[in-house]
Amino acid sequence: MKIAIILGTRPEIIKMSPVIRELEKRSADYFILHTGQHYSYNLDKIFFDQLNLPKPRYNLEVGSGSHGEQTGKVLVGVEKILLKESPDAVLVQGDTNSVLAGALAAVKLHIIIGHIEAGLRSYDRQMPEEINRILTDHCSDYLFAPTVKSKSILLNEGIPKEKIFVTGNTIVDAVYQNLELAMDHDNGYHELGLKPKEYFLLTLHREENVDNPLKLSSIFQSLDRIATYFKVTVVFPIHPRTQKRMFDFDVKSKNLTIVDPLDFLGFLQLENNARLILTDSGGVQEESCILGVPCVTLRDNTERPETLDAGANILAGSNPENILNCAETMLAKHNSWQNPFGDGKAAERIISIITGESNA
Repeated sequence: MKIAIILGTRPEIIKMSPVIRELEKRSADYFILHTGQHYSYNLDKIFFDQLNLPKPRYNLEVGSGSHGEQTGKVLVGVEKILLKESPDAVLVQGDTNSVLAGALAAVKLHIIIGHIEAGLRSYDRQMPEEINRILTDHCSDYLFAPTVKSKSILLNEGIPKEKIFVTGNTIVDAVYQNLELAMDHDNGYHELGLKPKEYFLLTLHREENVDNPLKLSSIFQSLDRIATYFKVTVVFPIHPRTQKRMFDFDVKSKNLTIVDPLDFLGFLQLENNARLILTDSGGVQEESCILGVPCVTLRDNTERPETLDAGANILAGSNPENILNCAETMLAKHNSWQNPFGDGKAAERIISIITGESNA
């Protein structure tokens, strides 16, 4: 069986890395198609090097653009390669434009689609990721749900139960496989002069937060206030999108420690040693939960409700007072929650199911 792995962003590389390793372990017939949706070195190529992954056979280098432009470029490029390679199945992961375009290209060519991390919903259709998730789920043949909750969402949307498999989330595999390596990594909190559990970590990149000047300004006011109130360093590896919007809207920060984007091992080290994480990233919500680090999500909703149920995460929105209160709440918690995302063997299950070696 020939399998195409389609990915295009940092989170996809990380969450697909255990799947790729499993394919390598089995000497499977597969290839990696990189869309180039992320195109800076620290957000892309270095992850393949650090994680010891084979280089993609193809890179479309689509870069940035509007949602329609980017999705269209990926769709055209993926279709050409799928026609050339004729894989039996395509695997996509998550909710990006690359995921949707890869799934659309495959379904039009009658190629089997496996969607890893299926069934996530924020129920906010203003988020482009939400539309990508829904459409990808409904054109996929194998839906690899990370949790029972995700499976129930898919069943409620009318997707046949025989298409749905609860596998756990590959981010658990990735964290378990790379944490020890990350602790010995130089490009992390040691390089920044930080001490374990004496700093907060911030990530901020979602369109609904950073493309709105009033909301972006409000969030940064709150974060500056948090740094002062708790007398703590707030480390912010800045995303290129956020950096551009801060310049466009003339939004500045007085108290944040802004650093360049980090490679995966360096960032994992920062996450593991943080006292608190503030984020609008779905993946970071998962990672903080797995690592036992309390999280404040700078959104009004989340497609990772399991983190809320576990007590590892809280929704703060963008109101400065609410963000401060939520930070206090999470800092008072005991980090004794159970990881709801599986046992670290999701990739093994996914490959066994897609190749027909297992039915569960």
